[in-house]
Amino acid sequence: MRLTIIFPVLNEKKRLERGVTKTVEYLQSIAFTDYEIIIVDNGSEDETPQIGQMLCEKYSGVRFERINVRGVGAAFRRGVELSSGEIVGYMDIDLSASIHHLGESMEIFRDRAEVDYINGSRFAKESNTQGRKWYRQITSQGLLILLKCLLGMKSTDAICGFTFLRREKALELIEASSQDNGWFYMIEFLLRAEKRQMNVLDYPVEWQEDYNTTVKIFKTICNYIVQIARLWKEFYIKKNI
Repeated sequence: MRLTIIFPVLNEKKRLERGVTKTVEYLQSIAFTDYEIIIVDNGSEDETPQIGQMLCEKYSGVRFERINVRGVGAAFRRGVELSSGEIVGYMDIDLSASIHHLGESMEIFRDRAEVDYINGSRFAKESNTQGRKWYRQITSQGLLILLKCLLGMKSTDAICGFTFLRREKALELIEASSQDNGWFYMIEFLLRAEKRQMNVLDYPVEWQEDYNTTVKIFKTICNYIVQIARLWKEFYIKKNI
């Protein structure tokens, strides 16, 4: 079973090499060889492209792709389009979710044919989250409450930064979803999987806060509110899932 790992990156010169190297070394340590890593750079203005090209030369399983549109959503869609794995997904380049979940997830997909989608959760009962700042905890939980109350989300986390699913399901969801380029795209992606009754596994993770995050919280929250309103209209007025 081939695996495609997508790393969406934007100005990640400080973390890119470490993230990719740690991932390759982990896969080697568990003797997993049938994989590809696709780095999708969505508009970096630092040395990220040069580091990405260097990693391609260093590791045969690594590919670098640059797109002209910023946003995790755009990067993820491009990564899926380029992918060749039966299982495809993305991780944050800071590897906040433990790298060991990668091997565990592949075992789940191999042994449990009924599972379509693994959604990493920081808020599941068995999860172990370290270093979470209070205000980020509040904003994450607040978002989750809105998603559950307004859009009927079932999962215990909306956007952990660890998502993997079967490629045919990913293509189906991309076809159904909007062309939003930002972080909310991944939330919409999960919601549409639930609405289509795909078997989504709410997967507890070991997760460590990255204090060097580049996410702009206020701007992100404002965008999320607009996007939630859009999806509410689609799901409950237009009946489009």
